Amino acid sequence: MNFKLEHLLSVKTRDDLIAIAHKNRIPIDKTLAKLKYEKELALLQTEFVNLQKWIAQHKLRVAIIFEGRDAAGKGGSIKRFKEHLNPRSSRVVALTKPTEVERGQWYFRRYIKVLPNPGEIVFFDRSWYNRAVVEPVMGFCSKEEYEKFIVQVPEYEHLLYEDNLKIIKFWFSISKEEQKQRFDDRLNNPLKRWKFSPVDMKGQELWDKYTHYKEQMFSKTHTNFSPWIIVKTNDKKQARLESMRYVLSQFDYEGKGKSNISLLPDPNVTMRYHRSIVQIDI
Repeated sequence: MNFKLEHLLSVKTRDDLIAIAHKNRIPIDKTLAKLKYEKELALLQTEFVNLQKWIAQHKLRVAIIFEGRDAAGKGGSIKRFKEHLNPRSSRVVALTKPTEVERGQWYFRRYIKVLPNPGEIVFFDRSWYNRAVVEPVMGFCSKEEYEKFIVQVPEYEHLLYEDNLKIIKFWFSISKEEQKQRFDDRLNNPLKRWKFSPVDMKGQELWDKYTHYKEQMFSKTHTNFSPWIIVKTNDKKQARLESMRYVLSQFDYEGKGKSNISLLPDPNVTMRYHRSIVQIDI
């Protein structure tokens, strides 16, 4: 059942419309959930504008890393994070495969060149952790290169920590079933088909191998100074809101909380990695 013309002519407020919907058993739950999401998102984005201004004023350097399996929602989240920020002091880094020259250099060199400058926030859509999971799974690096990386990355991140560069590392966690559904959606939607790649096609087939290297990465690179933050992303909208809340909760910026929205992330959605944690992408 839908709203009738007399319903719309008789209402003056949103509450009136909701009351009519409930009285006439008109399904509006999805619409209300979407409105609530959009309202929360706008308020969190307002907080982010204040955070960015404070970071610029204090010349801080912030790198936010988004890692996870394909279709986990990394790009969509970054889009919402950055949507209303000043482009002069925020940018997205999504490096393509290394050139022949870069392959002969120290692995971290090309990432060092794109680290945040004073007063800047940089969002990494995948990062140096390509070598921790994607590259060994797909055979894009040797065993020796992988093992050298795993030894060096905590030292590399500790140097950045000592140099007062703030790193937040997100792992966007998605279930195998949800990933399959999103792959199918991409293939069936001409506007999203560009997102699907040959590497994506291997995601389901090599699920267990991805899991093995993901767990190795956590156990070797989760540190007190640079912890992994796991975000459950089967619900994309919830994941966006909670990951934004987490970042905002990490800074004591001027004007924090003026939007009157909760800045405490839901621990059932966003949590620090621990070996005993129950994960959805095992």
